[in-house]
Amino acid sequence: MALKATIYKVELTVSDMDRDYYATHDLTLALHPSETESRMMLRLMAFALHADEDLAFTRGISSTEEPDLWQRSPDGTLALWIELGMPDEKRLRKACGLAEQVLVYCYGPRAPQVWWESMANKVRRFDNLIVRHVATDSETTLAGLAQRSMRLQAMIQDGQLWIGDDSRNVEIQRPQWYP
Repeated sequence: MALKATIYKVELTVSDMDRDYYATHDLTLALHPSETESRMMLRLMAFALHADEDLAFTRGISSTEEPDLWQRSPDGTLALWIELGMPDEKRLRKACGLAEQVLVYCYGPRAPQVWWESMANKVRRFDNLIVRHVATDSETTLAGLAQRSMRLQAMIQDGQLWIGDDSRNVEIQRPQWYP
């Protein structure tokens, strides 16, 4: 028998002072059986950083054809493609060809650095690509906020993200590697 996804309900209030974007989003996140809560929370972090009425979670890990999040323009074109992990060059080439902007959030203790060293020269031609690394301690602390029902606040100012609930607040470190 196949395992089913675990459903998480999130009320996320975003105050993005860098973009003058202020909104509350009622979100439903499906935790795929092969996904960790840590990765799910990274998807939520990516949503907070790029929050928009048209930004949506996709089938993500359940589909090889879709990123973790995307934002479609009113005309149906892809404005934003957000990928978590360490995609190969072929996937990045496809994403950069389909979307106006592609963001990759890589995470983990050592593997991202090895991945980036092998990819850096290959992706220089993609001028619509941004690669960021989420620090391992930020990833771990963010995972500590995971609950089946969450009320979270995200504040973004001067490129920094703070996300928390009523009792904890986490600053997320996400150095940009490229460009």
